Amino acid sequence: MEPQFDAIVVGSGITGGWSAKELTEKGLKVLMIERGPPIEHQSGYVNEMKAPWDMPFQGFGDANLYKREYFVQSKKRMFFNEYTQQHWVNDAQNPYSEAPGSKFDWFRGYQLGGKSLIWGRQCYRWSDIDFSANKTDGEGLDWPIRYADVAPWYDYVEKFIGVSGSSEGLEVLPDGHFLPAMEMRAAEKIVKRSIEENFPDRRLIIGRSANITKQVGDRGPCQNRLLCSRGCSYGAYFSTQSSTLPAARATGRLTVLTDTVVEAVDYDPRTGRATGVRTVGTKDKKRQAFTARLVVMNAGTINTNAILLRSRSERFPNGLANDSGALGRYLMDHASATSAVGLVHGIDDRAYYGNRPNNVIVPRFRNVGDDKQAFHRGYMFQGGSSRRGWKRGGDGPGLGADLKKELEGPGPWSLFLGAFAECMPNAENRVMLHKSKRDLQGLEQVEISFNYGENELAALRDAEAQARAMLEKAGATVVMSSAKPDTGGSSIHEMGGARMGADPKQSVLNAFNQAHDVPNLLVTDGACMNSSACQNPSLTYMALTARACDNAVKQLKEGAL
Repeated sequence: MEPQFDAIVVGSGITGGWSAKELTEKGLKVLMIERGPPIEHQSGYVNEMKAPWDMPFQGFGDANLYKREYFVQSKKRMFFNEYTQQHWVNDAQNPYSEAPGSKFDWFRGYQLGGKSLIWGRQCYRWSDIDFSANKTDGEGLDWPIRYADVAPWYDYVEKFIGVSGSSEGLEVLPDGHFLPAMEMRAAEKIVKRSIEENFPDRRLIIGRSANITKQVGDRGPCQNRLLCSRGCSYGAYFSTQSSTLPAARATGRLTVLTDTVVEAVDYDPRTGRATGVRTVGTKDKKRQAFTARLVVMNAGTINTNAILLRSRSERFPNGLANDSGALGRYLMDHASATSAVGLVHGIDDRAYYGNRPNNVIVPRFRNVGDDKQAFHRGYMFQGGSSRRGWKRGGDGPGLGADLKKELEGPGPWSLFLGAFAECMPNAENRVMLHKSKRDLQGLEQVEISFNYGENELAALRDAEAQARAMLEKAGATVVMSSAKPDTGGSSIHEMGGARMGADPKQSVLNAFNQAHDVPNLLVTDGACMNSSACQNPSLTYMALTARACDNAVKQLKEGAL
């Protein structure tokens, strides 16, 4: 029987949107399946332009509701609030389990567009230092690719999504195709100058963000509102809705199915190929099956692992494409901490326009060149500066006219540096299926086992010391610092579980993101990652997705799949 589709894409987030775009533009008939509801660009951003007085809880949200039903998602206060809560999952309705001794906060967005509506938009290339790290220090499995393999695809992705930033000529952070960079604020310029004068191995630069700073096609430039997570009708930041979905729909070859959970990927032992997927409707509980010549997993790292683990058969009793036994293992998330916060003096007459949706960063400098540390790999800092408004009055003592007078103007300048430390691959950090608990669709509940090791903790201790040193050298007064890691999952950079590698006995995927055991099964979301580096990973996910889809279509046309 002829398959219903040429390809099925599971998930509609950052990588799912890219898979749909690439495959449809190359002539394939594609079904994209999303477990959440549809949200259309512009019309679906229901709270985008609302003011606090338009909201029942003035934008802060119902604290009692969050405690009952959004007890994980509401921890991410920078992005989660009353305006955006519809873009985050209800934790009570979407339970998961943590293995004994583990703590992992799983942040999710179940809707058309996935987390592309709420991501932090930071876009950094990996370098050969990152792709060769496992081989260099012997921790983990060597990547089957290097920077040269991915560089053309970084180019391709950056030109399409639009990334603002500055070219710096750094080995650890390759330059890309950038739109004009956003401007640093006064405090950042002071700290930048001090760092570069006193720490010759370091540089503070503006972040590289998928917020466009000039018109790109139908997308308007960023308005500097920092309301991105509400959805942006200007299309000023990259999302599935603003960018890849319109491109895929324009081909006339895309079918989108929402409110549908993928239960498992089907497999034919006679051909050794995936044949399609089985699904469950989230509203009507209707079970369906869809067939295709190619299956692309873009459900998000943890859900992709869970779907493959559920895809058992006589041939694959421990999960589809799991001859290696590596499926679900080597889960990673950057170890993060607020390394230091300082008050920057002498610029109280300076202000800034709008609310820039971007960070400043200090790229990795540890274990680079001649620098050698007792811990492996390194970390990068991300941060920014600001001046608080009248709401700061609720944080300290004061009353009456004197307090009002004090709050008439902006508060002091503060600048924070937060570390993202590389998470080492560890087989005991893993995604599993719970033996008895089920979710609302009756499927085995995800169980996560995760802990940071001594290497991550040592890196964060060093990060705290170095952040303090850099701020103090700039004349700032450090008001807090910490080496305590945030809970696993807090970086929302979870990756691994279906790692790439040259050896089928130790890895799930080959150099083109094809499963060693099932070559027409692709995994191109975060699950494919072999190591974590310390940069935000989304740009690499997108580049690997475009590269994998290009190779898969060529193989389909040659009759190899």
